[in-house]
Amino acid sequence: MNRNISFRSGNPALNANVFESFNRTHQQQMTLNGTVNKTGISLLILFISACFTFNYQMINLIWFGIIGGLILAIVTIFKKEWAPFTVPFYALLEGIALGGISSIYDSMYTGIAQQAVFLTFGVFCSLLFAYKSRIINPTQNFRLGLFAATAGIGIVYLVAILYGIFSGGSTFSFMQIGGPGQPAPLISVGFSFFVVVIAALNLVLDFDFIENASGKGLPKYMEWYGAFGLLVTLVWLYLEILRLLAKLNSRR
Repeated sequence: MNRNISFRSGNPALNANVFESFNRTHQQQMTLNGTVNKTGISLLILFISACFTFNYQMINLIWFGIIGGLILAIVTIFKKEWAPFTVPFYALLEGIALGGISSIYDSMYTGIAQQAVFLTFGVFCSLLFAYKSRIINPTQNFRLGLFAATAGIGIVYLVAILYGIFSGGSTFSFMQIGGPGQPAPLISVGFSFFVVVIAALNLVLDFDFIENASGKGLPKYMEWYGAFGLLVTLVWLYLEILRLLAKLNSRR
């Protein structure tokens, strides 16, 4: 029980069984520096593709990026040895989707996408510092609580999506984004703030997972898989920050 909790993460790509079933006799092994480099490459690919679709307002490619990224994410989770090939393309497709989504939000509130990028980067750096300096210590209770909160948020989003499908596009009040002249309900702002906090804290577990994995003699391709797990959380965090900023702007 304790062992499973110690490796628990709210990130579906970095669950308790990810680093369990490898033959640790590889000549080239996963390292922390290697994972950092692969994460940087993935973020660069994502940023370039996002800038392209954002600048050209190619919102028609959003679903192509979302569906393609989801397929590659599933493939990567089940075929980790393919990560060196699937993760760069996953980053490319996620960038395409994020660029289009950001363009829609930016057309509502000019500059909001840039603010979300800087805030995401700031949160990432702040939590990395907090983790490395042990200001935040991922204890077993911390992991278990964060896992439960993340799972709960996932269930809420799933229920909201199903409700929207069967109710003709309606949504719960705490999910409403609002818009110019239509301020988002205060409960919706509070919910988004809570989700942003949970998404941000998941970065701490991702850092811990990657640091622990890099010392276990795993194969080199797991550097790409570690980068993939971190990328999943960063994409989620950015989208939630974007939603929160939109809700805050709608109430001005």
